[in-house]
Amino acid sequence: MKGIVFTGFLDLVEDKFGLEMVDTLLANSELPSNGVYTAVGTYSFAEMVSLLTNLNKETGIAIDDLLLVYGEHFFSVVKKSYPEFLLQFKDPFDMLGSIENHIHVEVIKIYPDAELPTFEIVKQTENELVMIYTSSRAMHSFGKGLMNKTFEHFNQKATILVEKLNDKGTEVKFSITADE
Repeated sequence: MKGIVFTGFLDLVEDKFGLEMVDTLLANSELPSNGVYTAVGTYSFAEMVSLLTNLNKETGIAIDDLLLVYGEHFFSVVKKSYPEFLLQFKDPFDMLGSIENHIHVEVIKIYPDAELPTFEIVKQTENELVMIYTSSRAMHSFGKGLMNKTFEHFNQKATILVEKLNDKGTEVKFSITADE
């Protein structure tokens, strides 16, 4: 997992819970990196699981809820780090519909060893998008958070339904429709 995901996560924890919580997480988590991350480095996904699990223990907030908020926060990281990137899209459906064939292609150019989920488009119209998310990491709530902020960025509203296609959450159907 790329370091930008870790640095963004720790920034969120500091913003929402304070520096003391960051210190607590780093002290209580199993981190071969010792919690020292660079944006371009690559780190074990197990470190993110350890950080999330410990934040859940400290706050009582469900991991999926933490991932949702983190996904929303991470959109601001993308917006700040790659503002020109967002200018390529005319609306949120255009942007979300291009995850697999455009956005992830660009991510791989920047981070060649990134391990990304897949998004298979099942249906796409001007105001509806259905896609299947697949990832061994089961971070679909992170993806939904990014989707929420994508619509906010374009000053549009939508209903995003999430249907787990397996118990682990490694395969999820997102059904997105524009709100009138």
